Amino acid sequence: MTKVRPISGFPEWLPAERIVEQHFLDVIRGTFELHGFASIQTRAVEPIERLSSQGADTDKEIYAISRLAAAADEPTRDARLGLHFDLTVPFARYVLENSGKLTFPVRRYQIQQVWRGERPQEGRFREFTQCDIDIVDVGELAPHYEAELPLVIAEVFSKLPIGPFQIQVNNRKIPEGFYLGIGLTDVKSMLQIVDKLDKLGPERVFDLLVAAGATAEQAKAALALAEISAPDESFVNRVNALGVRNETLTEGLVELAAVIRAGAVHAPGLLSADLKVARGLDYYTGTVYETQLIGSESYGSICSGGRYDALASDGRTTYPGVGISIGLSRLLAKIMPSLSASRSTPSCVLVALAAESDRPNGMGVAAALRKRGIPCEVAPAADKFGKQIKFAERRGIPFVWFTASADQDSDSVKDIRSGAQAVSDASSWMPPAEDLWPRVIS
Repeated sequence: MTKVRPISGFPEWLPAERIVEQHFLDVIRGTFELHGFASIQTRAVEPIERLSSQGADTDKEIYAISRLAAAADEPTRDARLGLHFDLTVPFARYVLENSGKLTFPVRRYQIQQVWRGERPQEGRFREFTQCDIDIVDVGELAPHYEAELPLVIAEVFSKLPIGPFQIQVNNRKIPEGFYLGIGLTDVKSMLQIVDKLDKLGPERVFDLLVAAGATAEQAKAALALAEISAPDESFVNRVNALGVRNETLTEGLVELAAVIRAGAVHAPGLLSADLKVARGLDYYTGTVYETQLIGSESYGSICSGGRYDALASDGRTTYPGVGISIGLSRLLAKIMPSLSASRSTPSCVLVALAAESDRPNGMGVAAALRKRGIPCEVAPAADKFGKQIKFAERRGIPFVWFTASADQDSDSVKDIRSGAQAVSDASSWMPPAEDLWPRVIS
């Protein structure tokens, strides 16, 4: 017999864990829709050329796809395809293809799986679920949207049992202008190196900056900028105190200050300016976000994103946007051990059977309960009632329904936790609200 072996990096939840995940999805989707974001879904594949043009060595992470029986000349006849590694790149393509049918600014949310061919490790998977929101406009995008998106995320996380969190915000124009101001012209390389600061530490990042062409003084200045963080607008004075002057730097400071001001009003204590946040993908041009669980900072970001001005362009018209994405699989991998579901099945009621001949009647009771929104199931077999109750206990089903019989004139329902049993009617009985659906317990 062939032994089934798990494949690392492809998470699968047990039924009770899946209930937790679905609760998170319901809260996320509901909050996104409260803010006017409409759902879309895009195809799983994009041309590899488009996927690999986004920088940060993305070509090393792309899963290419092909048919096992593909003809030898098929790669030349059709575009080489890869599974998307995020939802922003396919969304930009979607905007270009459907621009004539969309109403701008577009407010979209997208909850789908993505794939990355990286080494599986804690919190990093090869297949995982992302939950994105983006706002895209034609030609120009108002800067107030950059302040809006982290506030939506703050509301989402405030409704979920994830513990304290912090949304860290920066603006790519700040390091870009700063680096240019101190004479570093290879901004792209410097940003990608500084983005590894949390992972590698300042000494290693210093060495990498020097190896990439920075002088020791320039590397020290870049690290001094990255060390600045503040829960308020005081970061502006701290940056100015470094003595670097550049128009792009000034513009970035003004834009980031506006985001932090909005956070102080609408989500006090949840947003902070953190100038080491860079985001490795090349398409980010303005505000960038990362979110960390307080007390688990070494785990890294569970929600990130930023502004992109040129990702969606057909050569004549540009569609700038800003987006932020919750790494749901990554978040749940961290907090799932501290969460549980009140039961592993949606069923609130098990309809018991005294004999197999009672199944049609039992199915009728179940249909009446479902018609009134009560999730239930009929016992798999007409065993002794004790066995059927044990089955309900194993599944976490709180109530067992007994239909009328020769010994019992009326139906009754039993709360198997307390042992209380009462005469009931499927057309009127309701369980307590807290028992109707499984609950997530922290």
